[in-house]
Amino acid sequence: MAIVLSLFPTNVKGQSSELTKDSTALLIIDVQQFYFPNGQLPLNHPKQTSLKIKRVLEVFRENQMEVIHIKHKIQKNSEIHQNVVPRKSEKVITKTEANSFNGTNLNEYLQKKNINSLVITGMQTHMCVEAATRAAYDLGYKCFLISDGCTTKDLNFNGQAIKAQDVHLSTLSTIENSYGTVLEATELIEKIENLE
Repeated sequence: MAIVLSLFPTNVKGQSSELTKDSTALLIIDVQQFYFPNGQLPLNHPKQTSLKIKRVLEVFRENQMEVIHIKHKIQKNSEIHQNVVPRKSEKVITKTEANSFNGTNLNEYLQKKNINSLVITGMQTHMCVEAATRAAYDLGYKCFLISDGCTTKDLNFNGQAIKAQDVHLSTLSTIENSYGTVLEATELIEKIENLE
């Protein structure tokens, strides 16, 4: 009988029990104009993705749960998209690196708020969203990534075209198997609505 050893944690789907209203925050990463049509880096279906994020955001607001907007510092089209525009009461953190924790006070803010679980959404799946999820996991947070609440674009490596959907799915697969629980927006909303 073969024994298979893994360098990574066993599947982390059991994290779903870690969601509570007081200790969970929504992290919305880089939903900014430069990723939309006529921006510098248009992504695959950014508007549809932002509407999924908007619905999750509405549920967090309805339940008076913590919401944090991450904004990448950029000169042109840096505004957060109107579908998820922050309220004055919501925290906005500006970053200059892919990882939302790198060079910001995000971790300190979460600790101050006694947050231990993060629902993560945003743009791009394989860059800033993945970087934040991996970093959050390494810092001890329980991570829940919304699969239809993030998107990316076509890539090219050594002349080989890689479709946005393949980039997106491979990133989700990596996260689900090692760094967090991957859910659709409707699944996450149902979990939130069933919390006491």
